[in-house]
Amino acid sequence: MKCAIDTARRAAALLAWAVVLPTQAQAQAFPSRPVTIVVPFPPGGGADTLARILGAHLTKVWKTQVIVDNRPGASGHIGANFVARAPADGYTLMMSSTASLDKKNVGQFAPISLVSASAYVVVVNPRLGINSIKELVARAKAEPGKLNFGSSGVGAASHLSVELFKEVAGIEMMHVPYKGTGQAVTDLLGGTLSLMFAPAQTVMGYVDTGRLKALAVTSAERSKALPGLPTVAEAGVPGYAAVGWFGLLAPAGTPAAVIDKLNKDVNAALREPEIVKQMMEHGAEPSLTTPAEFGTFIRAELEQWTRLIDKLGIVVGG
Repeated sequence: MKCAIDTARRAAALLAWAVVLPTQAQAQAFPSRPVTIVVPFPPGGGADTLARILGAHLTKVWKTQVIVDNRPGASGHIGANFVARAPADGYTLMMSSTASLDKKNVGQFAPISLVSASAYVVVVNPRLGINSIKELVARAKAEPGKLNFGSSGVGAASHLSVELFKEVAGIEMMHVPYKGTGQAVTDLLGGTLSLMFAPAQTVMGYVDTGRLKALAVTSAERSKALPGLPTVAEAGVPGYAAVGWFGLLAPAGTPAAVIDKLNKDVNAALREPEIVKQMMEHGAEPSLTTPAEFGTFIRAELEQWTRLIDKLGIVVGG
């Protein structure tokens, strides 16, 4: 009897190794061919900027090409759907943000690493003559619905952060959704839009040249990358806080060993002085997380924004 039990145990152990060894070998060999990072927004936005900074570095580390593939549309859901249907092998990833995830599709992805969770910047067209958050609120109250704001799509952080601002400040402004932040910034520069709550990496270059005016940052505390800007709360709307985040995800079912390899390499990149410098110059602070920590972060963000979406009756992903 004992001999039979020992034989069964040895067989079970051999079976376990048969499962583990191919997975470990896959991770050690990864990547052996080009990796694609899908950005579900047009070029020029925050997700695109960070994907290209990270992709250029990983290309050198992995000695294989990292391709950034822009697939905009439906508030980020066209690109998200493409990645969700891709083979779960680590070779097709997504640089995600709030817009491309919701309660329905979040289970289709495996978190890899949070890349940046940074303040958005409240920027206005200088021709408005608005120089502070208090002046912005006063103008919006005096002219309800006249001011308009752009976003990278319905349900994006650049949209929801303004909806929260409107609610806390007790004002009305008109929302104009775009397929991506870059397109909205173009219209803001041209005067078609009044203002935006935008990723710093897409607007601070224009602020520095005077083509846009920055009023505040949306985070609860001042940004380390933009210490000269007050928070919205300290500039006149107490209790307000929101951040925009970007992170890498893979299709659900991607082997844990591959996810861990990706997380390790991404976090190593985010510690590189040159990467930190590039991100901070664009107003984005690097974040370092485990896959589990990123998953917890995503769930908390979804819970927060879902409450607002449900309260306001916002239809996301259309």
